[in-house]
Amino acid sequence: MFGNKVITNENTVKEILERGVEEVIEKEHLKERLSKGEKLRVKLGIDPTAKDLHLGHTVVLRKLKHFQDAGHQAIFIIGDFTATVGDPSGRNELRPTLTKQQIEENMRNYLTEAGKVIDIKKTEIRYNSEWYKNKGTNFLMDLTSKFTIARMLERDDFQKRLKEDRDISLLEILYPILQGYDSFEVKADVEIGGTDQKFNLLTGRKVQKRYGQPEQDIVTTPLIEGLDGVKKMSKSLGNYVGISDEPKNMFGKLMSIPDDLMVKYFTLLTDVAREDIEQLKKDRLNPATATRSPKEWKEYLAFEIIRMYYNEREAQKAKEEWDKVFSKGELPSEMEEVETDKLVDLVSKVTKGSNSASKTLIDQGAVKVNNEIKKEWGFVPASGDVVQIGPRKFVKIK
Repeated sequence: MFGNKVITNENTVKEILERGVEEVIEKEHLKERLSKGEKLRVKLGIDPTAKDLHLGHTVVLRKLKHFQDAGHQAIFIIGDFTATVGDPSGRNELRPTLTKQQIEENMRNYLTEAGKVIDIKKTEIRYNSEWYKNKGTNFLMDLTSKFTIARMLERDDFQKRLKEDRDISLLEILYPILQGYDSFEVKADVEIGGTDQKFNLLTGRKVQKRYGQPEQDIVTTPLIEGLDGVKKMSKSLGNYVGISDEPKNMFGKLMSIPDDLMVKYFTLLTDVAREDIEQLKKDRLNPATATRSPKEWKEYLAFEIIRMYYNEREAQKAKEEWDKVFSKGELPSEMEEVETDKLVDLVSKVTKGSNSASKTLIDQGAVKVNNEIKKEWGFVPASGDVVQIGPRKFVKIK
């Protein structure tokens, strides 16, 4: 579509098929097409269920970028229709249905933020309401007649819910079929998704086959744990790094990840050379002969990620600010100013958390006023006081 020459060298094909990849279906078939120089239509769909994207979302976006950089046609589908249904992948309960207004509000930032990873000008942007808004009952009857309830209920998410006697809505059963039909509409050669999307991606192959279209190959990427190192990165869990977070906040968050996550973050979230990642693995195995300490590796990681989404200057400033506050124990150069209040209410306001969660933070000694731990819920800071909540959040009393 845009006249890009397809790159077929062995290293590029290897990067597409292996870096940050969990599974490829059908790998040999896709490898042959990549090596031959066919210009493939590569699909990635994201439902606008939140207002912004975090680093977890960039794992699949970066894989789409690998294809795009090699000259293939990237297709980015914003699921403004399927978002009203709700993807059941990885969920053990019903997903709340979004209103049209919520979806439109969530879509506003998606292209801007996705454009920090992929080249939007060279991307085919599609909204699946394009084809669904004019479809009638006959279409739905024809599409659903090609699948059975038994096959749809095979997915792990549904099996778990059935065992726990939890509800499964008919809309959720329809979801993978509708996502699969997107692949037919855009004539996808390849579809990318996280490992939790595998059932949906395979359903896309079945939809294409039943409508007489060649089946897409599938590339799945690992899910990435959040800052806690345990649960999948999620805004609702608060363990995320937003790609529009301020650089100093990104730096602080990334410095807090468990050491065991470093290899995964470097591999999935950066363009750092394989040689550096192999060196990191060696350093982790043999700390006595390490070329960098874990702290230095995390500084390298944070610097690279901020450089990608901002620039080198902002990355350097964020590093210097982190050194100032956390290595030298000085106060941040800039702090949010807030009105004074009882300490428990102040913490709730700043963290946007519950009163009980704020009391727990105070009880645990995680709140300081002018560098002194305060455990009195009703304490009222004075004008000019600096309140520190946890390791990274500082505010100044107006």
